[in-house]
Amino acid sequence: MRSAIKNKHLVKLMIGSGMASLAVAGCAGGSSGPELPTASFVSMQEGPGEEYVIGPLDELTIFVWRNPELGAKVQVRPDGRITTPLITDMPAVGKTPSMLAEDLTLQLSQYINEPLVSVIVNNFSGTFSQQIRVVGATDKPASIPYRANMTLLDAMIAVGGMSEFASGNRARLIRFDRGTGKQKEFALRIDDLMKKGKTSANVMLRPGDVIIIPESMF
Repeated sequence: MRSAIKNKHLVKLMIGSGMASLAVAGCAGGSSGPELPTASFVSMQEGPGEEYVIGPLDELTIFVWRNPELGAKVQVRPDGRITTPLITDMPAVGKTPSMLAEDLTLQLSQYINEPLVSVIVNNFSGTFSQQIRVVGATDKPASIPYRANMTLLDAMIAVGGMSEFASGNRARLIRFDRGTGKQKEFALRIDDLMKKGKTSANVMLRPGDVIIIPESMF
């Protein structure tokens, strides 16, 4: 009888220690969730990204052909509007340069015949939907303007890497799926990428991605 009780007690201890080992392994290992497909360090073929959308604080050059006095170099205000000669408080945020040029053309046609307007983005910040945001245990959390063919490695270089206590293999990427209207969460292995140089851990980013890097539990 005593032998049976001892055996049951040993079994409970073994199960308990096994569960504890699994918990520790889960904390030390990578984050749960699906992983994104691998991106190459150097793209074999570069391609254009999505058409740029003007954001607050972007600097623009407005050029009106044969009417230089109606053009201007302007900065998009925090409220998302610009003011140029003859046009006051024109909404600019959320438009592509070509869309803004069309709107300016429509307004200027009230004053001159068949205006030809061009909009050039000189310095850009982009809208939040076009920025990559990196937060958590990094040397300098930041919002980075997205550029075509941007990868996880590019984003980590831009923020100066991870902090001393970062747990890079538990990092997550939050991505908004426009098709479903829902957020998706993906596992990242930044320790493998930055410390071990594993190319398989490098992934392509998309405009609007948010990278969250937690601190180590130990």
